Amino acid sequence: MSHERPSASPAAALTADENNLFLDIVHEAPLSGHREPRSIFGSALYCLLLARYAVVAAAAPWIFILVPKLIPTLLCSCNVLILILTGMFQQYWVYQIKKVRLQGYYSFSQRLKHIAQLPFATMTYGSAMMLLVLVWQPYIKILSVVTLLRIVMLVEVICAGCFMSVYVGYIHQYNSLDGQPDILKSLYSALQPSSSLEDLRYYDGGRLSDQQMALLQYQRENLHYLNEEVLRLQECLSKYQRSDDGNTPQVDLAHLLASRDQELRALTAEMNQVHSELRLARNLIAERDTEVQHMRVTNNQYIEENERLRAILGEWSTRAAKLERALEAERLSNMELQKSISELRSKPTSQQTDVQQS
Repeated sequence: MSHERPSASPAAALTADENNLFLDIVHEAPLSGHREPRSIFGSALYCLLLARYAVVAAAAPWIFILVPKLIPTLLCSCNVLILILTGMFQQYWVYQIKKVRLQGYYSFSQRLKHIAQLPFATMTYGSAMMLLVLVWQPYIKILSVVTLLRIVMLVEVICAGCFMSVYVGYIHQYNSLDGQPDILKSLYSALQPSSSLEDLRYYDGGRLSDQQMALLQYQRENLHYLNEEVLRLQECLSKYQRSDDGNTPQVDLAHLLASRDQELRALTAEMNQVHSELRLARNLIAERDTEVQHMRVTNNQYIEENERLRAILGEWSTRAAKLERALEAERLSNMELQKSISELRSKPTSQQTDVQQS
């Protein structure tokens, strides 16, 4: 038949990898099969620098034996140098973490972000401790200044080395991951009627917005990848259309190109939907904040009213106490008056009795 492709045709010589590129991947993330592993070369180089720094700290009296008076100065200079290098490596780690986040592994990148900041913080605290040692040098009598500086440097190396070991372990775990990005599982829809998301969307608005932005960045990377895929398919289609053998799979390529274009449109629509959901979530959070502010104002009004009522109750209590004391005094005076009246009544009776007897 005229539509059959002969076995000797160049188009039939496509490899398995090239055929896999045309598979329909509607139900899986486009970048999940194209995740780039992160390199640990920078981390290994930094660990090597830490090892050299530890050697300098441990063997400083022997390395600088010719200039013993300059040992504290040289040790502080080495610390400043390693601090600068740590800051440079931290920028490199931040770049690596950004790549991990763009691949859709949001929670993983958050853990890496916190760990990547610890070596620089450790070196900063160590520099502060060395500055304190130099400032309090005249008052330190237990150990020499050089010994204290060496101890601080070794503690810096141990702490930074532990943090870098954890970082390298996480990077190795990321390189060995075999699954979908976690950003699709955690926040694929920000306003789903799910009980697990109610507390998140009402009480954790900042983290919700951050995860939504990560999801948008991930979808943007997917769109960029699919644009490149569409361009590649268009080039392949144009190349096959320019061939003269008449047996090229133009129909298959056109179908695959159409499916890729449809997938790209679906992802664009999904990205727009997520963006609209993000705006709606932010509006809900703003409404909740307004309600909270209104409740706080009402609560403050109730507190002021309670204070006013308490003051009134205190005043009435004081008046009641005064009235009770006045009533008690009046009762005592009445009792004394009745007593005096009874005495006056008894006196005329006694006088009449005396007159009759006389």
